[in-house]
Amino acid sequence: MQLRGVEETLPFGPDTLVYKVMGKAFALTGLDEEQFMVNLKCDPERAIELRDEYPGVIIPGWHMNKKHWNTVFFEQGLGNDLLIDLIDHSYQLVVDGLPRKVREDLQQSDG
Repeated sequence: MQLRGVEETLPFGPDTLVYKVMGKAFALTGLDEEQFMVNLKCDPERAIELRDEYPGVIIPGWHMNKKHWNTVFFEQGLGNDLLIDLIDHSYQLVVDGLPRKVREDLQQSDG
């Protein structure tokens, strides 16, 4: 929520929390899951590298485009620095994909 232009939404009902920047999703998590896992957007090449480096902890995106999304199990010892990096990476990919005018509006917004 500290990233510029982020909002929490429940577009799929009360069980799925979606974080969006300027209306575009960059993080999704189920609120009724036994394990805390988050779907995060990821560069396709990096996604494969992360899955290879952290098998069973970072996997192809559950119910998402598996080329562009990973599911990350947050409570499996990845470390806060990596988790923050993965969130920031997902956020930045979405921001980079926004139309120029929307990106400019985001940069000029208060938060």
